[in-house]
Amino acid sequence: MTIADLISFGADVTEGLQRCLNNEGFYLRMVKMIPGDPIFQKLYDAIGSGDLAAAFEAAHALKGALGNLALTPLTIPVVELTELLRARTQTDYTALVATIRKGRDELEAICAK
Repeated sequence: MTIADLISFGADVTEGLQRCLNNEGFYLRMVKMIPGDPIFQKLYDAIGSGDLAAAFEAAHALKGALGNLALTPLTIPVVELTELLRARTQTDYTALVATIRKGRDELEAICAK
């Protein structure tokens, strides 16, 4: 995985690097940890079971990690989901979860390079 790969993904690598003290190696190591984070499965399971409180906790945790690394394609839908869950909005979350899954899968493929 390279910085160019993350730029192609849509990450704001300038911001992400700044948050990692411009240490490219550290930034890339942190990004590589994201796809395997078990919090994704916790989010999917909580949404699937209708546990909006647990889903909010998972989404909120992801929001912080993704935002700190400036992984914009994942951060945007996770922020939207977090705010809907914060309000305990009763809605069909299928499309947002699918967008998050797709972004996580894309990032996983990038990290495997």
